[in-house]
Amino acid sequence: MAGPHANEPVGGGTVLRLAECAVADPLLTDGADATWNLLLSLDPDGLRRNEGWLHGPYTLGRHFRHFFRPGFLEQPEWLPDGAAAVTLPETRALLDLQDELRPFLQCSLHGVDIGGGFVELTHELPGLDRRIAHHATRLGIPRELGPYDTLYWPVLGPAVFRIPPPRRGDLAAAITEAAVESTWFHPYRYGTVTAVVEAPMWGAHAVEDASAPADAAAVLRTVSRTLRQDTQRLERIFTRIRPFVAAAPDADRLLAPVDDYLLVCPGIADSWDPDVTDGSHPLPPLHAAHLAALRISGRRLALRTAGLLHQLVTAAGTDPAGALPELDRLIDQWCADCRDGCGAHWIPVARQVEYQARVVQSVFELAGRHTRVRSRSGESGWGSQTAVPMHLE
Repeated sequence: MAGPHANEPVGGGTVLRLAECAVADPLLTDGADATWNLLLSLDPDGLRRNEGWLHGPYTLGRHFRHFFRPGFLEQPEWLPDGAAAVTLPETRALLDLQDELRPFLQCSLHGVDIGGGFVELTHELPGLDRRIAHHATRLGIPRELGPYDTLYWPVLGPAVFRIPPPRRGDLAAAITEAAVESTWFHPYRYGTVTAVVEAPMWGAHAVEDASAPADAAAVLRTVSRTLRQDTQRLERIFTRIRPFVAAAPDADRLLAPVDDYLLVCPGIADSWDPDVTDGSHPLPPLHAAHLAALRISGRRLALRTAGLLHQLVTAAGTDPAGALPELDRLIDQWCADCRDGCGAHWIPVARQVEYQARVVQSVFELAGRHTRVRSRSGESGWGSQTAVPMHLE
């Protein structure tokens, strides 16, 4: 399943690559007892809103000035009010497909804008971390050892994480702390393994540094203070422009994610700050990769918000508050920090796709082994599929 997040296009290329392999290899089609169902994009409307950067040139500035991801409540993988209350047609179509197919494996194909590759799983697949290491080394893809998304999640191996069962919470907690109700867990009742496969667009080797930091607390204070200051600056700009951008064409679609980001950023900054956190969600032991990922995450939140504000002013066709020059300056400054301070470098699309396709292959083979083991043990909820290796050489 490609394109669950509108700004992460790599999955579309991966789906086409997997389709080519399946067609070329008769073992995967004629007589195979596993069927591939390939969804090219879960959010085609959102993907279209990213066309301003999808055709290149691939620079961070161009990406964030044309970045779009819908507000949290309109992201098609999430079920904030449960499956019965779903109103998005994309989400309903996916849920119906899961209930019809009851697959032994679901792969949700995501892209990391800046960082490295990693996988999130609803079931443990022993050996996956070694396969990821092999593919990443061969293709020059950094492995992200401490992603912000998985900060509080169990670690199954380097760059492999266990998705915890969903729990209810407020919007900020859902976005930043917990696995919320989602289409990842909806088919869990059928024994489905869900793998969220992340491939980076801009790599940053700092996210694979497993060494102990000299002073983690000092770094945390810096990244939390920076996010707090950036958020305050963006809030001031937003206050100035909101009266005249609210009437811009399709402003509601851009305002929703801006409101989400500005809502959660102060709480995120507090959760990282060792002098502020109340101890309810203590940070796990952190290595250098965690700190690099947190620094990048703070910058990413600010850049996404600035990019959306830039689009709002541009769409309004007027800038009485003089916000565009300030937003351009901030975007350029923060992108330079990602390049020079975090080492962000573009990974060619073909390598992104090849890496993600190889990881999907590995997940498929390992999930198939689990299926056979559980079928022999008589446990319910698993079919009798045999995972035929997909050769991508």
